[in-house]
Amino acid sequence: MKLSALLAVSLLLSCAVAAQESEEPSRGPDGGTEIHVTGIKILPVAGKPFSGTDSVEWTRTLEDGTVVATHLDAKLARDSQGRIYRERVSFVPANSGQRSKPRVIFLLDPVTHTRTACRVAARRCEITDYYAPTSIKLTPPGPLDKGTRYLTRESLGSDVIDGVNVVGTRETISINAGVIGNSQPLVSTREFWYSPDLQVNLSVTRKDPREGTQTIHVVDLSRSEPDPAMFQVPTGFVVKDRRGATKAEN
Repeated sequence: MKLSALLAVSLLLSCAVAAQESEEPSRGPDGGTEIHVTGIKILPVAGKPFSGTDSVEWTRTLEDGTVVATHLDAKLARDSQGRIYRERVSFVPANSGQRSKPRVIFLLDPVTHTRTACRVAARRCEITDYYAPTSIKLTPPGPLDKGTRYLTRESLGSDVIDGVNVVGTRETISINAGVIGNSQPLVSTREFWYSPDLQVNLSVTRKDPREGTQTIHVVDLSRSEPDPAMFQVPTGFVVKDRRGATKAEN
């Protein structure tokens, strides 16, 4: 066999071996990291209907000084029965002009005690049990968790948001060094502007060195009764009732 032919055969064999090696996995699967930012919390209070949009700005500063600014808009509503509609949507780069895409629609019904979660991409809904309080009890300020954390609370006075009277509160939590693996003490703050009439926060600002700054506002606020169609399963979605299955598994 001529030398050129031998070289050609050798090259073909090398390519075949390389192709075979490239098809084999070089690592195992990776679950990654997923962070969910909770928007305005809504309690199932009857007789206080409203609707609007959860507008969230999330800014984080990385170790090299890079600033990552993201944004989302998610619809939310509560009717006179206390039923709640809200969306979980994807973040988009701030000031990009992109629109948030709905991922999950939640329908919370205190009358039927059902929580319906509809995944938009799969067009499937799952119903589970729903029992939620209509009020909360604030943690008293002072030492927490055997003195490893400390909570302070201060009044910010009153203001008006979209014609609705609100009262402001700032909470500061200090975490001692070593409590969560931190080499230095950590301090985080949360600022609330709360409507006593609607019994919901209309603005929340969270500042935490671990998570950056999250600024949340209810915009396009309406106090009219929301469209009843909002609280129905979207057309064309397959519904699976998991209430009986959940009890059986427990």
